[in-house]
Amino acid sequence: QRAAARVLRGARTPAVRTPPVRARSATAGTAPLGLLYERHGEPAAVVQLKDLEVPKLGDRDVHVKMLAAPINPADINMIQGTYPLLLPLPAVGGNEGVGEVLEVGRSVTALKPGDWVIPADAGLGTWRTRGVFPEEMLLKVPSDIPVLCAATLSVNPCTAFRVLADFESLVPGDSIIQNAANSGVGQAVIQIARASGIKTINVVRDRPDLPKLVERLMALGADHVVTEEMLRKPEMKDIFKVPQC
Repeated sequence: QRAAARVLRGARTPAVRTPPVRARSATAGTAPLGLLYERHGEPAAVVQLKDLEVPKLGDRDVHVKMLAAPINPADINMIQGTYPLLLPLPAVGGNEGVGEVLEVGRSVTALKPGDWVIPADAGLGTWRTRGVFPEEMLLKVPSDIPVLCAATLSVNPCTAFRVLADFESLVPGDSIIQNAANSGVGQAVIQIARASGIKTINVVRDRPDLPKLVERLMALGADHVVTEEMLRKPEMKDIFKVPQC
């Protein structure tokens, strides 16, 4: 996992189209690098850093330089072979990230060199330095946002939005409670809720650095941050009181 972050720094269940992956020898010169696995297993045992062949640019293809790609639990599960979506082997790891368009095919109209793009679906194989992908597998995003925000845009924030939007019709002044509030999804819930005028009660596990965690979540917009142990205390009932009209 550390190798993935180091190599690419700077540089869910439906079937998806995946670009062809062919490993080349390490003597291939300027070939792009990728973290490739040819069988399922623990990442440390099966993932290898290899040169990759870039297919010829087709009319509707886009040549992309990856700028950043995170490591999510689903990425690890796919390599292990335990995730509902499994790619044809060999495969390049990584489902999320952001890249810069280098070149487009002559029939591509929605993208141009210099644009930033993220995967439109899982299975793109983002743990690589460069790649050629069909246009429909990419979504354009603004290039004036922080690169790490763009690289982590398609998984946790989208999940957080659906948590807030799909189950209840929340309006400004409403309150929600969530556990695992310091997770990627939890932090996104806090920020989206604050922007929407929704109050959050955020439950986290106790830890030695709890004051620092509370400070960080409050800075993101949390209204309350409590531990599982604190929830059992009688005085906690005060934050659950419904305002009287």
